[in-house]
Amino acid sequence: MKWGAFFGVAGIITAILLIKWPKMKQTPKKDKWAFLILLFIALGLSLFDLQYIEGPNSILKKLLDPTFGKFMKK
Repeated sequence: MKWGAFFGVAGIITAILLIKWPKMKQTPKKDKWAFLILLFIALGLSLFDLQYIEGPNSILKKLLDPTFGKFMKK
């Protein structure tokens, strides 16, 4: 985990909130919640080193290869 990237993203998110939140006073609550949720998802993803995490194809291959391979040999 790279803490510098996390705190950098946290700073950018704080700046976005400080700039955009006063302009969002007239928007509905659903839009405000969606905006906050997307920002917090970005903050959560910044905790992981995503370029080294395996993708869904390799995970499915590890899960299905032993059982599906035996099934296909029969």
